[in-house]
Amino acid sequence: MKKFFIFSRVSQRLTLLQQMKNKFGEQNTAKASQRQAANTAFKRNLSLLKDIEAAEKSLQTRIHPHPLPEVLSLETRYWASVEEYIPKWEQFLLGRAPYPIGVENQNEAENTIQNKAKQ
Repeated sequence: MKKFFIFSRVSQRLTLLQQMKNKFGEQNTAKASQRQAANTAFKRNLSLLKDIEAAEKSLQTRIHPHPLPEVLSLETRYWASVEEYIPKWEQFLLGRAPYPIGVENQNEAENTIQNKAKQ
């Protein structure tokens, strides 16, 4: 009887061990399948993103064609002027310096502001 009991226990453990191996194999198969699906989705999304970026670039080129050299020159001079006047305006706006362009322009600017406020 004791031998049968031991044999029964060993048999139950072997069955349980086989079930655990099967479950572990199924889990590994499911994880591998999920990894493959995620990798495929990543590649698809990357391809879609590249297509969207190419379409965006194409649309931007049509909407905003390359500006004429005169316009580029004007834009360059404008930004150089802005950079030149930033320190003067910054000091004025912080209350550390007088109006940077001149008294006549300051009065004209104040009048314009007051007229717009009245309207």
